Order: sequence, then structure tokens, then C-alpha cells
Amino acid sequence: MRALTVRPMSSHSLEAREVAEPLPADGELLVEGLAIGVCGTDKEIVAGQYGWVPPGQERLILGHESLGRVCRAPSGSGFKAGDLVAGVVRRPDPEPCGACARGEFDMCRNGRYTERGIKERDGYGSQLWTVETDYAVGVDPRLEDVGVLVEPASVVAKAWEQVERVGGRSWFDPRRVLVTGAGPIGLLAALLGVRRGLEVHVMDRVTSGPKPGLVTDLGAEYHSEDVEQVTAAICPDVVIEATGAGSVVFGAMAGTAPYGVVCLTGVSSRGRTLTVDAGSVNRELVLENDAVIGSVNANTRHYREGADALAKADRTWLERMITRRVGLDHATEAFNAREDDIKVVISLG
Repeated sequence: MRALTVRPMSSHSLEAREVAEPLPADGELLVEGLAIGVCGTDKEIVAGQYGWVPPGQERLILGHESLGRVCRAPSGSGFKAGDLVAGVVRRPDPEPCGACARGEFDMCRNGRYTERGIKERDGYGSQLWTVETDYAVGVDPRLEDVGVLVEPASVVAKAWEQVERVGGRSWFDPRRVLVTGAGPIGLLAALLGVRRGLEVHVMDRVTSGPKPGLVTDLGAEYHSEDVEQVTAAICPDVVIEATGAGSVVFGAMAGTAPYGVVCLTGVSSRGRTLTVDAGSVNRELVLENDAVIGSVNANTRHYREGADALAKADRTWLERMITRRVGLDHATEAFNAREDDIKVVISLG
């Protein structure tokens, strides 16, 4: 079979090549890989900036945003041949910390977790893959064209869970949410905000292409002004930050309503400096009882919540998020950014 492989920490090593077919162990599904999504983490791995091979291997099979069709399932697993599934990315460390031991492996405290397609475990970017039944999540059969969005939807489901848990430290009745960034995470964050009955605003620097229309058709309001202008106009109770841009991060932190919650989901690049009035930021955070939290990755319940949210969404709207599809033999094209890209998907067939 063919798989998309890379040599981590080595640029220009991306290659679709023949690899041995996997043999499912007891309690594992055998899955036909249909598609993988490409995100910033994948681009960092392909650029030689990130990633770890499985022990004893020279190459890593890429792909953590997955969609596949079950070929064979263990009896009593709850899955059957033909089911669509997505695979959970992270696994708890072998000597679990307190969080991993309680099933909260997305919040691992000691860093010894592993991740499919990223850290010491082959990913889902192959024509066949296996996954433990406990780490497989069923996908609605109507989502065959967009089910690869389950992983980013799981990240957003966790972010919203964290916001609501932090807000729940006292009376919390948010009305307005600002999402900064209209990429896949931002758009899905807006989707889940609209589903919560909130007044949703999305900020992104582009003024053309598919993003403004996607936001408007969701029932949210699109903004392209600076973050300070947007927060001054709407005074958000919640901010889901999905750009990782330092100026946007600090602008959002300074612009919430009292008792505001800012959830950072975008990862900033190293080596960039920014002049910040730290005293003012500290003063506003303290005097207004604001909270700033980081959120990344997801565990199994977040995947199920993400899959459920996609199943209830307008499929035509979801399809518009996937702006480009390429075949496995042309996978390198998926890593060359185009102006109107939102989500790029690699088909594995």
C-alpha cells in the first residue's frame, strides 16, 4: 500500500511511498484510509521543524486529521465494515500522569504522550491503517465528503468546554463572542458559538475570497478591522483566538468585557518581538476578573462532540470550507499555500 511519509527534522523529505500493510492487533479496527487534512502542524513537520519518528523507524507516516472506512472490526466493538470513522490523535503516556490516568490525556502533565502522525506514532496518511476501538470515533455516513473535519472540530469542542468551565467559576452568561481568524479552527469555533445561541463575530484580515461569505451564511458578522477597533465596538464576553499573532492576542486580552474569557488556540511563531504595556494588561485582567487560557489537542469525548456538531451542521456550508483536494501522488501541492485556501485535503485512494 502507499502512504505519505516524511523524515522529521529534515526538510524536503515528503514522499508518497510503498509501505507494509498493517496487521490489526486484538481490539483494533482495520480501516481504509479515505482522506487526511493538512494543518499548520503538518506544514511544520514537512518543513523539518517538528515531529518524531516511531522507535526504530527512519520515517513517519504523516496525517492526524483522518477519515476512513472500516474494513474489519472486532466482534462486540460497536463498529462494523463500512462505517466511517476518525482516529483520535493522542495516546496517554505509558506511565500515566494523573490526567492521563483519568482519561484526560489531552492535558498530559509530563509530556510523555504520543501522537499519531506527529510524535512517535505513525499517522493516518496511508491507504490502510489500524486504530484501537477505544480511540476510534464514528462519523455520520452523510459526512463522507467532510468528515476529515472531525479532528479540528474536536479541538474547537475542547476550547468551548474550557471556556465554559472557567466561566463557571462564578455566574456566567456570555452573549457576544469574538473569533479571531477565519481559518478552519476559527470557522468551526464560530459554528459552535452560533449553535450555543451567541452573537458571533469573526475577525480576519482578508476582505475577499470565501471567508466573509462563510461567516455571513453562518449567521455571524465578519470584521476586517484591527482587533482593537473590533473589541471596542462589540465588547466581547468570550474570545476564541485562532491566529497566534501576538498583536491580535494582546489586543483581544485587553478588549473583553469584565469577567471575560480569552481562549488561545493559535500557536505563535518563535522569534517575534512585540512591545506591550504589561502593566495595563495586568491591571485589566486583575481588576475585571478576566481569564486567559490556552487550549490544544482533544480527547475522545471532544471528538464525539465534534463529530456530532458536524452531523448537525449544514453540509453544504462544511463543503465550502474544504477549498482544495489533491491526490496522494500530488500531495506536495497541498503544502504550497494559495491565497484562498481554508482547508486543504489529501485524498488517499
